Formats: sequence, structure tokens, C-alpha cells
Amino acid sequence: MQTNLADFIRNTREGEEADAILRACVHCGFCTATCPTYQLLGDELDGPRGRIYLIKQVLEGAPVTAKTQQHLDRCLTCRNCETTCPSGVKYSRLVDIGRKVVEQRVQRPFMERMQRLLVREGVSRKAVFGAALAAGRLVKPLLSPAMQDKLPARQDAGVWPTRSHARKMLVLDGCAQPAMAPNINAATARVLDALGVQLLVAPRAGCCGALRHHLNEHEAALDDMRRNIDAWWPMLQDGSVEAIVMTASGCGATVKDYGHLLAHDGDYAAKAQQVASATRDLSEVLAPFEAELGMRTRLSERVAYHPPCTLQHGQQIRGKVEGILRAVGVDVVLCADSHLCCGSAGSYSLLQPELSRQLRDRKLATLADTGASTIVSANVGCSAHLQTGTQTPVMHWIELLDRALN
Repeated sequence: MQTNLADFIRNTREGEEADAILRACVHCGFCTATCPTYQLLGDELDGPRGRIYLIKQVLEGAPVTAKTQQHLDRCLTCRNCETTCPSGVKYSRLVDIGRKVVEQRVQRPFMERMQRLLVREGVSRKAVFGAALAAGRLVKPLLSPAMQDKLPARQDAGVWPTRSHARKMLVLDGCAQPAMAPNINAATARVLDALGVQLLVAPRAGCCGALRHHLNEHEAALDDMRRNIDAWWPMLQDGSVEAIVMTASGCGATVKDYGHLLAHDGDYAAKAQQVASATRDLSEVLAPFEAELGMRTRLSERVAYHPPCTLQHGQQIRGKVEGILRAVGVDVVLCADSHLCCGSAGSYSLLQPELSRQLRDRKLATLADTGASTIVSANVGCSAHLQTGTQTPVMHWIELLDRALN
């Protein structure tokens, strides 16, 4: 693809990156076949190839309209197109750059700005989100059916193990997960404790930065990332922990990208790269324990596994969760469209509710076709979103192991 970037972005760090990504695209259109929004809407501009053309025009100085913004907003950033692309186009990085420029050029309506502000500042702050969720549960009967669906049932996290082990790892507590599903990290701590690994939480760590980043508040997102690095750095430097464990694949995809996102920061670039290198999805941590887990417990259960986009496309991790569960006797099945997004996509389900609901219902239909009595995933957003549309239990896969071991 030939490019002629406008002066405002030419020869900048983002301009050079965007130019390289645009030039890698060969217009083949393979990406449209695996784009969830293109499948729903049938509009070229609601598929990766069309959005690439829109971003190219924006970066070359063409007028920017609310219509351009709408097409970019509808993108889930599921990165399925990156998995499909034969040319290795880094679409997600290009769409981040394009959205940022469009956000600066197009004034959103007041109510839309307020909605995004509430999502950005409310969900990313653990204390605020926890208080809001607790208040919502108190007045649940007074809320609309749509709002009631979004309130997950209160969950007892159980006991966090207190034994000390020579092997230690950090875990990101996160922002929304502690209130929505506190059992996920607690279950992880119990399973790792049974395997001789102590799981630690750095109190000052918080939101991974993904929420603000994808809502075009890039500088605020970088501040979230710097705070986390500062919280983890002492234990990484003194060698007291060997890894940073991610139990939410959405957070994992972002933290593994810290090195790229902070590459321009002289004070944090090297630290960010080391943090990214030390970050492991929970499935990567537990995969070496498959044989031991298989000897310690057996589960005779059939489950449908929904692999989150942030795991299979963002982190390019496939098969590990299934392998761990099969090692302990679980009959794991994937649905027919296991490569497609469920419609959660971080804040997408809040900001694009109609498209999100359609994608959820499609996914639940194919999951139901598996005949499984339980659905498991690896990201709290996916689990919570899917649960709003089904009576079938939806949980994090680590909760199955925890139930068997404890």
C-alpha cells in the first residue's frame, strides 16, 4: 500500500509505525472473513481492510467525520484479523493510532463523552468499581432488566493460602475482577500453593492500563502502566519472584505489550521490557505441572471452553488451557466458532451494547451446541458477558482445578 502521510504525523514515532503497518497491507481481504463486525454488518468499512483505508485517509490529511469515528468505534480490537493476515499486518497498533487522531479531530456528543468518562474512571478504579457494584446489588430490583443482567452474583473468594514457599510469583489483582469475581485469584493462589508456589499481590498495582488505552486516554494509560511497574519492580529486581501471573487474559495481553508502549520513555523503557518478559498467562505457568495435576486429581466433567481473543489472538496462546484440563480428566470441547469474539471486548459491551449482544447470542448458541453443562473461559470480561445470556454456569477454568484440589 502506497502512503503519503500528512505533515502533522509524518516523521513522528507514531507516524513511522503507522506507515510501516500500512505498507505491509496487500489488500487481500482475508481478514474480512474472520471479522465479527463485518460478519454482522456486511459493510466493508466495518471490517479490518475498510478501517485500514479509513485510517490511511485520516493520516494523509483527509477530512475526519463522526462516520469515520463510528466505524473505528465498532471495531472490537479482537485481533482475529492479525491471526488471519498472511502479511503480518499489526492492525491493533494501527487502529490505536487512528482512533487517537480521530478522537482529537471529532467532538463526541456530550452524553457520549460522559458515558466514556464514567466507564473509564469508574471501572479502572478498584475501590470505586467495587462500591458501585455493591450499591447496584442493593438496588437491583429497581434497575432495568439490561442493568440487572450486568450485575454478577456476589461471590465468596474463600481462603487465601498463607504458607510460604521458596518459589514465589506475583499476580495482578486488577480493577474490575476483585469485585466481580474475587474467587479467580484466590483459586489461583490455592492451586499454586498445592503445587509449591506462593502467590503474592503488590498492593500498589492496579488497572493494567488497557481500559484507558482503548478509550484513547493514552497518557493516563501509560501512567497506570508506570504505577504497576513501580509496584512490581523491587521484587523483580531482587529475584524474590520469578514471574508475574495474569489470570485475566485481557490484562495479560496489555502487560506483555508494556515494552512497546513505553519504548519511548527513557526512565521506564528497560523496566517495561523486563516486566513484559516476566509476564505469564496462568496457562503458561500451569502447563509444566500437567503431569503432577493429573496424578493429584481427576475430574469427570464435560465443559465447553471459550478461548478469549486476548489469549488466542492477542497473546497467540492456544491449546494450553485445554491441555491442562484434559490432563486432569476434563472432557474439553470447543464450539464451532471458537476463533470468534464473544462481544465482551473490555468496555465494548457497555459502549456498543447492541452489537455486543448479537455476538454474545451467536457465541452462546454455538457453545450450547456442544452439549456441555459448564462453560469456562480465561478472562473475567468474557465470563461475565456470556453469563448475562445463559443459565449455564460460566466460570474461569482455574475454578475447576481449585474445586478438585481443595
